[in-house]
Amino acid sequence: MIHHLKGQLIEKNPTYVVIDCNGVGYTVNISLHTYSLISDSESINLYTYLQVKEDAHTLYGFAEKSEREIFKLLISVSGVGTSTARTMLSSLHPKEVSEAIATGDVPTIQSVKGIGAKTAQRVILDLKDKVLKVLGDGEVFVSQNNTNKEEALSALEILGYNRRQAGKVVDKILKENPESTVESIIKLALKKL
Repeated sequence: MIHHLKGQLIEKNPTYVVIDCNGVGYTVNISLHTYSLISDSESINLYTYLQVKEDAHTLYGFAEKSEREIFKLLISVSGVGTSTARTMLSSLHPKEVSEAIATGDVPTIQSVKGIGAKTAQRVILDLKDKVLKVLGDGEVFVSQNNTNKEEALSALEILGYNRRQAGKVVDKILKENPESTVESIIKLALKKL
């Protein structure tokens, strides 16, 4: 596999770039996220993924290693090909994709063109544990807050409170103190409801 390409930027388009590496020009498919991170300077360095099929060898490039890892995870899911994964990383920021998977946010995944409800659910089901391993501490922390929020809302709902009203209160609590535990969120919410 080609790990990365470092060379001279010959051509830059929203969907692909051409990189000259010691006289050999490589066409590399990219997402809009990577496109936004590539400067117009002559020197370029992209992390790559090579897809080998019977009829073609296709190179995909990423400005960040984390985006490449998410891409590789996405294409491991049945029903998600390279073009769908690239569309997903073009429609959403890679952190948004990983957070949506980690928190089980089906509507966010489903908002990507070409992904239906079943595929979105399959992506979350297959990748939830894997995404948490790949992500850095900061990103896991965000998903942990969302999990705390969901647990607190479920508890408040069981206690007989309206989910929508409780959600507004919990959002205010998390805005003021984002590191709140589930217990502290519930206690503060009970005082304000």
